[in-house]
Amino acid sequence: MTGPVPAVTGPQPRDVRDQVRRVLDGPVPAPIVQAGHPVLRAVAEPCDGQLSAAELGALVEVMRTTMRAAPGVGLAAPQIGISLALAVVEDPGPVDPEIATARERRPLAFRVLLNPRYEAVGVDRAAFYEGCLSVHGWSAVVRRHRTVRLTATDETGAPVDEVLTGWQARIVQHETDHLNGRLYIDVAELRSLAATDGMAAVWASEPHPRTAAGILGFPLV
Repeated sequence: MTGPVPAVTGPQPRDVRDQVRRVLDGPVPAPIVQAGHPVLRAVAEPCDGQLSAAELGALVEVMRTTMRAAPGVGLAAPQIGISLALAVVEDPGPVDPEIATARERRPLAFRVLLNPRYEAVGVDRAAFYEGCLSVHGWSAVVRRHRTVRLTATDETGAPVDEVLTGWQARIVQHETDHLNGRLYIDVAELRSLAATDGMAAVWASEPHPRTAAGILGFPLV
């Protein structure tokens, strides 16, 4: 049996504004929800004016602080318990130039994405290790579209429509999937699964996960 795990539908324990108020009244950085929580398997509610500009701005700041403190390169609202189609992304890029080239990883300035969607551009895919703040302690290889077209709006309501390649495309796919009730482990090569305090550090240190694929026995194409 193949394919992603179906998303949970139906009402969540609190409505979106209640969820937002709980986070804004709570500690910062906000606690990150872990796999098994139903909010991570629900299709997030579209952003359509439920929040005032002040509430949205405050929430974005909490998400920015939480993402950086984790640290991570992206954070979706469901990861802090809010079923809202909102994500933030930011990537300073890698230090190692060989890894940067192999993974097409370039710095990505802080961005706010409301109601993001992506579609593949071309047929090329790339397979690399990735992790998730909501699946703490593990990483695995995921084959993702190398290039995607991203559409969304930003926090000011301005439209976003651009083509992203490489690691930036991977980040956008990962965070947008969160808003549709999907985790990276749904589409990962599970034979590649590795603990981040153990072998994952070894496998992920290589520009490409070819050694891991050969030893653990999973395909890269």
